[in-house]
Amino acid sequence: MTTLGVLILVLVVLVLVLDPILEKWKSIDIIKDSKKWMLMVLVGFALILIFNPFTRTAAGYRTFVETINGNEKIFFNPGYHFAGFFSKTTDYPDVITTVFSAEDQDQVTSNPPFTIRFNDATKATAQATIRWSLPNDTDKMIQIHKAYRGPERLAKNSLVPYSRECLKFAAQLMESETHYSGGRSKLKEDFRDQLQNGQYVLEYKTEYVRDSMSNEKEKITTSFIRIGEDGLASRIKSDIQQYSINVDFAAIDEVDYEEQVDRKLAQKIEQSTLESVSKQSLITAQQEALTEKARGEQMLAKVKAEQEADKLQAVIQAEKAKEVAQQEALQAKYIADKIAEEGRAQAEANKALVSAGLTPEQRMTMDIEIADKVSSNMAKIKFPEIMIFGGGSGNSPTNPFDAVGLDAYRKIVESMRGSK
Repeated sequence: MTTLGVLILVLVVLVLVLDPILEKWKSIDIIKDSKKWMLMVLVGFALILIFNPFTRTAAGYRTFVETINGNEKIFFNPGYHFAGFFSKTTDYPDVITTVFSAEDQDQVTSNPPFTIRFNDATKATAQATIRWSLPNDTDKMIQIHKAYRGPERLAKNSLVPYSRECLKFAAQLMESETHYSGGRSKLKEDFRDQLQNGQYVLEYKTEYVRDSMSNEKEKITTSFIRIGEDGLASRIKSDIQQYSINVDFAAIDEVDYEEQVDRKLAQKIEQSTLESVSKQSLITAQQEALTEKARGEQMLAKVKAEQEADKLQAVIQAEKAKEVAQQEALQAKYIADKIAEEGRAQAEANKALVSAGLTPEQRMTMDIEIADKVSSNMAKIKFPEIMIFGGGSGNSPTNPFDAVGLDAYRKIVESMRGSK
């Protein structure tokens, strides 16, 4: 708009200068005298454009206005606002982003990565991104403008160094091993907490511990947060808290450890891998041992069951054989008793014949008949396949002849012969 006002003003001046010259020498009247008031209107309009009393606030920004008489005000809403003639304006973004990165960033401010040092004295290069939200309070914004005179100076002189210091302070609260072993979230938490609420006041404690291996004293220095009388962490306040600048977002994009930490990390990963493999092998071996044990117990139970079944079957068969043998023995005894009775009857008959007086030929014939009779009857006897005998002092027979009654039969025959 200023450029347009300058062009209009130059055009009006040319017209005013050339009009009398051309009218005198060429009789050309550019503009009639009765209408020259229009040129005065254009001059006034050009001056308004050049010394524009209006200002435009873009979306996502707020405008600080310093009037010609020294008054200060802030426009937060987007659009055109009357600022007054000869006023000075400065635009501030609602959100300022500070970036620490090795890559070029299209932001309000971009800075290279910086070095942080952990509690164990190891170093790393850190990259981070922080988004700051400026206050929506007129007094706070006026104080910010008086202190920094613009967003670039605010970022350069306050936001960037404060962010860098907060991350360094947060790194001092842990060792590098703690960080790469799962402490990233803790580092981010401490970082953001200090950005918003102020840096921790750290205290250090030095102890000397005797090494159990070398028997030498080792110096160990630990850092911790100082606790105030109210039980809260002691903090160092900064302009961030003074001007109510809020942290909308804070991220630690990358932490690149130094070489010795990378070597230590690689060794730990290798050791962890070996331990994992060893544990897995142990678990597999234990599982295989349990499987083999269960399989052996199963086989043992199977064999035991088979043996019990065989034993039971043998007992059943033995009992069955015993019963069969007893039946056969009873049958044989019955037959033998029958033969004995027949023999006794025959003996009585023979005795009667002998008493009647037999010739030698008749006696011989009778003996032959008795022997044939005995032989044929004994041939009919079915001896049991299994015979069970008792002890020598009981009522049970102790020999096969007693078991089937043959001994009694044998004695009858001998008495028959003796009686002859």
